[in-house]
Amino acid sequence: MKGIKIVFWVLWRIWFYILMAIPILIMLPFLLISIISESGYPYFFKMARIWAKFILFGMGFYYRIERQQKLVKNKSYMIVANHTSMTDIMLMLAVVKNPFVFVGKKELSKIPLFGFFYKRTCILVDRNSSRSKNEVFKRAQNRLNQGLSICIFPEGGVPDDESVLLDEFKDGAFRLAIDHQIPIVPIVFADNKERFSYTFFSGSPGKMRVKVLPFVETNGLKSDHRKELRDQVRQIIYKGLLEFKKKEKLK
Repeated sequence: MKGIKIVFWVLWRIWFYILMAIPILIMLPFLLISIISESGYPYFFKMARIWAKFILFGMGFYYRIERQQKLVKNKSYMIVANHTSMTDIMLMLAVVKNPFVFVGKKELSKIPLFGFFYKRTCILVDRNSSRSKNEVFKRAQNRLNQGLSICIFPEGGVPDDESVLLDEFKDGAFRLAIDHQIPIVPIVFADNKERFSYTFFSGSPGKMRVKVLPFVETNGLKSDHRKELRDQVRQIIYKGLLEFKKKEKLK
């Protein structure tokens, strides 16, 4: 039985990367046109959402969304969520309709085909370089000034220890949110770690529950409040995760 599971996991992981490539190849001419200039990003974003849903469906994932507050069209937000899986990217695109730009680690740009578009449309950060972090901040400000939203996974990466429910948050997302006086949208991904973690021999098709929590306003806050705001938002997401865990135990 264990041998069958290992074969399934290997084939399933390979299938994930095949699914990543198929819609990109189909939409390639339109994707290339949409990244010629930054003004084409909203069109790229629409195609990215199709790409994301195609992968989720093809992997046997189905998502259930509870929205406690809805985003307003044409308004900028700082979108944050817990980070446990590469599927967080796809699920975030499926959940949020407002065009947003990811701030993400530069290592993902090495993935064939996907990486080509990733590094041209997302804001990449080298977490070992202070110069890179400053450049990220400037690019994010530029995107917000264009009326887009920003999505950051504030843990700064997926924790190496998968027993960690929610790692400590970095300051960047909250500094940007305060500087631009935009609401923070806390989102909880309940099942992504179980469905498709970074542990190779793991995962399975199934549900992905999402909860969009009430927004945290930043009106009137100053830069000095960013750590307090960071801890407040982390606690909100942490409580959301605990609620999902509690529901699982009651079943």
